[in-house]
Amino acid sequence: MIKGLGADQPYWAALSAGQLKLPRCSSCEKWSWPAPFRCGACGSTSFDWSAVEMRGLIYTWTRVSHPFAGMEDMKMPFVPVLVELPQAGGIRLLGILDNDAPNPIIGASVSGHIGKATSLGREVPALRWTMTS
Repeated sequence: MIKGLGADQPYWAALSAGQLKLPRCSSCEKWSWPAPFRCGACGSTSFDWSAVEMRGLIYTWTRVSHPFAGMEDMKMPFVPVLVELPQAGGIRLLGILDNDAPNPIIGASVSGHIGKATSLGREVPALRWTMTS
């Protein structure tokens, strides 16, 4: 379990258990990310953490060739993608594209799974995405 986190603790706990769960307001049912303490739409402080299928669309991407501090275990270059989840109100989540697609396509379908990453010497769960179209 990752300690010292705030409103997003259920997200990390779910990833550690092999699931993707995101917050949805118990009152107005609006999806929110990053995890809030209060719903921006209705003001409620009650959220249900719902399981979300790891399928979405590439919203944007970039190719990283510089080894940033804390990312030394990443094989260079790597491709971070921001994936939009239509089934969760269009929430966008960041992850790493697994396959070596020479040019990922904005709008392409992806499926996800939970992998692991090491950051600053600590192993954490991480979203990995694979292009499906």
